[in-house]
Amino acid sequence: MLNLGIETVCFIIARAREFQAKEQVVIPDSPSGSSDDWAMQILADHREDLTVQEVEAAVADLDPDLQAELIALMWLGRGDYALEEWDSALADAQDQYEEHDNTAHYLLSHPMVADHLEEGLVVHGYSCEE
Repeated sequence: MLNLGIETVCFIIARAREFQAKEQVVIPDSPSGSSDDWAMQILADHREDLTVQEVEAAVADLDPDLQAELIALMWLGRGDYALEEWDSALADAQDQYEEHDNTAHYLLSHPMVADHLEEGLVVHGYSCEE
């Protein structure tokens, strides 16, 4: 059961697609190193981007538990967890929440975040089409 507002998730999905569709944004599918530093640098280059700011504002309005749920939803959508493991995904996201000092940047640093969030909604029985 999701505590996140579906409208909020769909807004983030739409903005993530908009951001990653821009010509200047290139997020490699395979990072050259083992850290996410490359992704943070890409996002830092787009700090003034209004779409990034909209995602940051939407995520910042969420309580920490809901931000962790958003992370778990992305993980569910990309296949890291099955629906039966939702409680585990939430617990892991809450445990790691503090590692992601900026949840919006963490999400946007994943090239397929929009698809993964959308698939996570579908697994839960929701859709942005409704």
